[in-house]
Amino acid sequence: MNFNLKEAIEVLERTPKTLESLLVGLSDEWLQCNEGEGTWNSTQVVEHLIECEKSNWIPRIKTILEERGNTGNRVFPPFDRDAHLTNPSQSSISEKLEEFKRLRGQNIAFVRAEITGDSQFELTGEHPSFGKVKLRELLSTWVVHDLTHVSQIVRVMSERYREDVGPWVEYLSVLKG
Repeated sequence: MNFNLKEAIEVLERTPKTLESLLVGLSDEWLQCNEGEGTWNSTQVVEHLIECEKSNWIPRIKTILEERGNTGNRVFPPFDRDAHLTNPSQSSISEKLEEFKRLRGQNIAFVRAEITGDSQFELTGEHPSFGKVKLRELLSTWVVHDLTHVSQIVRVMSERYREDVGPWVEYLSVLKG
């Protein structure tokens, strides 16, 4: 196993800064492009990440930690992965990323304060689809979720110039998917 909380936090702390560097100041053409019907643009990905900070990671971590002495029901609270689509924010990308950075900072502070020993990583909660999952798995997923969405944003933006790169498409792996 490779999971290490300190290393996980290294990535989680950098995601807001990475997205800020990549997205702030870009034209709407870059921010609103997507990969076709039913896909997300960069702005929607950021809104999804904000929703995850509010309603996914910490509520699930709390469920695991608060129930550690209880053998009863440790079912995760529901999470709507598409909630950001039904009530999109009208704020600018800068404002969205500032909110993401603020929420992420609060959530990392919570993790640092509440996860104090390696033995906690084996505590479990009940995912509605996957069944029993360990805290270590949830924290690892949080990191990989961030990396997945950073990759998604880069892929979506690259797709915008797919036809324009001409024959070089053969050498651009981001466009091969």
